[in-house]
Amino acid sequence: MKTQETTSGSVPERNIERAEREAMLKASTARQQLEIQSLQAQNRARSSENIELKLAANSDRREIDILKANRDSLELLVVELRKTQQHNETLNLNLQARNKALESLNKELESFSYAVSHDLRSPLRSIFGFGEALKQSASDKLTAEEKQWLGKILAAALRMDVLTEDLLRLSRLTRAQLERKSVDLVPIARDVISELRQNDPLRNVSVAIPDEIVVQADPALMRVVMTNLLGNAWKYTGHRDEAVISISVEDQQDTCICVRDNGAGFEMAYAAKLFAPFQRLHSARDFPGSGVGLACVARVIHKHGGRV
Repeated sequence: MKTQETTSGSVPERNIERAEREAMLKASTARQQLEIQSLQAQNRARSSENIELKLAANSDRREIDILKANRDSLELLVVELRKTQQHNETLNLNLQARNKALESLNKELESFSYAVSHDLRSPLRSIFGFGEALKQSASDKLTAEEKQWLGKILAAALRMDVLTEDLLRLSRLTRAQLERKSVDLVPIARDVISELRQNDPLRNVSVAIPDEIVVQADPALMRVVMTNLLGNAWKYTGHRDEAVISISVEDQQDTCICVRDNGAGFEMAYAAKLFAPFQRLHSARDFPGSGVGLACVARVIHKHGGRV
């Protein structure tokens, strides 16, 4: 009986010990798994942080690269702008120098034309005067051919006198002081037409003039303009049985004044020549004149800051 008690008493103790060891082993295993899971979670967190840091670093680098590229582009643009500014300043200086030189040259030309035309008038009048005296005193002694020669001399002297007078007119217009006032061009135009009718009463000319054309201009110089424009229209409609001349205002804002006629006309390809001194598009035998009238118009209009 004693031996059985000892044997039966030792088996449960071993079972308990085994159970305890298994429990401890499971607990240890569980702890290890928890530690492994914790380490894995930490590794994942660290990996995620590393990825975010890498992404952030890459994004920062791209932004830095973009900023550098923009800075380089701006620097290049600033350099180009400075070059352009320096080039423009050089051009402006050159333009100012050329304008001064041109103004000086124009003044010299005006003085020269005035002096030449003024100094030429005296000898020309002497030639014409002595020629007329010779024609009257020795007309019966001259042959027909000699009379023809004398006639050509007198005609050339007279034409030269007209040209010098026209040069003086141009010079005076250029040198004239501009006095702007409110002036109505209609009374001036009517006065000019009235004078033309008195000088050529047999002409049948219809003239249309508006009731009012008020401009800010020099009255005396605008009379020169209207005299030359209307005189030109009157002359170049001379071959018309029923001539028509009209004055109109095409644009009230810019005060664009038009003088039209149904006269000889001209080719538009040569329009620029019309306003150059001594340039003619028609024969002097068909339409007499020196070719200065429209040049005077251009001088006056340009002096007012306008265009023709």
